[in-house]
Amino acid sequence: MTITATLSLYVARRFLGATFAMLAGLTLLISLFDFIELLRRAAARPDAGFALVATIAGLRLPFVALQILPFAILLGGILAFWRLTRSSELVVARAAGISAWGFLSGPLIVALLFGVIGTMAVSPLSSAMLARAERLDYAYLRASAGLTAIAGGRLWLRQADRGLDPQGVAILSGRPAAAGRPNERPGEFTLTDVSLWRLSAGDRPLARIEAPRARLLPGRWVLEDSVTFNADRSAGPRETLSFPTDLTPDRIENSFASPDTLSFWALPGFIAVLEAAGFSAVRHQLHFQSLLALPVLAAAMALLAAGFSMRPSRRGGVAQMIGAGVSAGFALFVLDKITSEFGEAGTLPVELAAWAPTIAGLLLALALLLHLEDG
Repeated sequence: MTITATLSLYVARRFLGATFAMLAGLTLLISLFDFIELLRRAAARPDAGFALVATIAGLRLPFVALQILPFAILLGGILAFWRLTRSSELVVARAAGISAWGFLSGPLIVALLFGVIGTMAVSPLSSAMLARAERLDYAYLRASAGLTAIAGGRLWLRQADRGLDPQGVAILSGRPAAAGRPNERPGEFTLTDVSLWRLSAGDRPLARIEAPRARLLPGRWVLEDSVTFNADRSAGPRETLSFPTDLTPDRIENSFASPDTLSFWALPGFIAVLEAAGFSAVRHQLHFQSLLALPVLAAAMALLAAGFSMRPSRRGGVAQMIGAGVSAGFALFVLDKITSEFGEAGTLPVELAAWAPTIAGLLLALALLLHLEDG
């Protein structure tokens, strides 16, 4: 093994230890504040005990770790490289003619692995545990939540309708019924006070259906005691209609849930289903692109940490450089939030909104390292 490879492996081990310690510390710190907030909210809920609060906080741990991962890599990298520079290990290595690009390959690979594991392994675990945590939160700690809390209690759905027009659509509106109604099977999704508009591809009204109740069964809506009003405003007899659909209760609920509760592997298929059903999939597309960008962002944070912390201490200004590195991390975090808002509003393309902070961080890190290496 060459000297450069040995040094790179040594630096990678130091980087891995510092990053893992920083990730664990920050995750536990943020989870502690989350736990305290949950305790405060549970104080007014007699049915929410300490065990429930601890369960919800524990279920959120992977989500918190995934959110804090890029910043943990930045802080852990700054800590590791600053220690190596203070002990003159990196100074000696560079004086011996070893390029910074050589011994940084190990930490770069470690950061990429952190990002890949976060996207492909932690994300599915995080989404499943966060979905469970939110269900417990909604059930015990919130006064109202879910579908009954939107649009004044009414739910609006859009789906394909090829019965009257090959490219037609149907818009259905109703109030989600409370669970546990008489004659309602477990897991059944029911709407009351239902209105269904059948439109052509050019949004021309073709028919309207009014029904006091609609049940979502596999592959179809069952509209009970419904009346159909045709385009000429003539009304048909009251009857029970079966209306085909590709919606399911889970798809309806997930379309309004946070994209963080969906696995990385499930997002592409779910986005396609949302778009086919007429739902907006911008938030889910943005989340999917952000998960794709996570390994590159992790690598950019590792390079950024090196660029801000490998300055020899004899030159002075080390504290300012480290402070600048932390500030750059916060700036990228703010940039990510701003571009995400623009992306959700449709002002920026989803890909640009998700990848802009990553590309900005990578370019800044490369510029710093080129200046540090070549002067």
